[in-house]
Amino acid sequence: MFKRSALAVQLLSLAFFFGTVATASAAEDELLWRGDHATGRTIMDELAKEYAKEKKGKITLQPFSTVSGLDAVAQGTADIAGSARPKYTKRPEESGINFVPVALDAAVLIAFPKNPVQSLTLHQVYDLYYGRLTNWSAIGGEAKDVNLYGIAAPLDGVEFSVRDLVFRNGDQRVAVPRLYLNTTKLEEGVAIDPAGIGLSTLASIHDNKGVKALAIEGISATPATIADGSYPLYITLYLAERVDSPKQAAIDRFLAFLETPAAKEIARKHQLTPYSDAANVVARNEQRMAFIDAHVGRDASAVAAASMAAATPVAAAPAPTPTPVSAPRATLEAKKAVAPTAESTQVARENLAKAEAKKAAAKPAAAKKSDVAAAPKKKVEPAKATAKAAAPKKDAKAKAKAKATAKADAAGKAAEPPKPVTFSNVSGGASGG
Repeated sequence: MFKRSALAVQLLSLAFFFGTVATASAAEDELLWRGDHATGRTIMDELAKEYAKEKKGKITLQPFSTVSGLDAVAQGTADIAGSARPKYTKRPEESGINFVPVALDAAVLIAFPKNPVQSLTLHQVYDLYYGRLTNWSAIGGEAKDVNLYGIAAPLDGVEFSVRDLVFRNGDQRVAVPRLYLNTTKLEEGVAIDPAGIGLSTLASIHDNKGVKALAIEGISATPATIADGSYPLYITLYLAERVDSPKQAAIDRFLAFLETPAAKEIARKHQLTPYSDAANVVARNEQRMAFIDAHVGRDASAVAAASMAAATPVAAAPAPTPTPVSAPRATLEAKKAVAPTAESTQVARENLAKAEAKKAAAKPAAAKKSDVAAAPKKKVEPAKATAKAAAPKKDAKAKAKAKATAKADAAGKAAEPPKPVTFSNVSGGASGG
């Protein structure tokens, strides 16, 4: 039987020990990132490659949605998450999560490349999401219904941040009828819809020729307008970590890597502004919010008072009640939202056309009845009406008086002796002489 020497045993033991330590170290340096598609398929993919290239550790990416990433971190099934919004204090799941700001990006409204509209005002953005701006012709475009796209996942980071800026409520209910699973699919939808519009980020679409970003208040989103704060809808990107994460050391190493020249260069390549380089614009956030309040017509003093009184959660303001529509129109809108080119959608479009034609044909008859009902009636002057009403009464009294007089005369003639007839009486007739 082969016997190992004491030295060989010691060497094997040391090899096993160091191998175990190396394996443990490698496991500790592996981080699982989960977050939204816009961040995962752009900035994080390249950062993870550079991180591995520098042999600092391994980062596995699972792009899906903001909330799925935050919940995974809270449950311990992911180590870090990407979020384009800060902590939402009304969600208990986020209470144990620390949000570390890492960069500034721009939320942008994207449209079909050939759409003639170039810029939106903040008030138009407000009306768009509130369901009040429904046709492109109202803002200089073609006479087409606005097809507004959004993200179906709840509390999406970009959507939340923009609503927080425009409505002062990130969870504000809005009128967005066309919902997509993620920003990638939303961009694809807008790229083939001449009447489409939706929300994305500058980092996500800066090299996408299939859509165009609309300026806000005449200011286009660029790294320069983000850095100086002149573009009003800039947002903060966060790295979310659990406050009691067992991999805190590895997370800290990754955060330190984000401050290196190589990482910052990658951020700038994707049109992002590293957060540590944006101290000036961050300090002017209150001025930015005052600017937005003024342009959407919101009372800044009322907002401040409401913020101070917000010790208890305030229910979100209800979205305006939409104007009722007929069943054919509602059916068509629902089908257009899901399958705009389907045969059933075309049938719904034909049914709506028939209903509107029938309604148009019924209008002349209704108008004629309305004209007859509205024709002015002949008025009787008050004085004439009184005289006319009093005339029958006067005639009746005169007849009764005449009858009574005739009766009295007859009775008197019967009691008196007959008188001689004279010519005067004959010529006078009933004068009685």
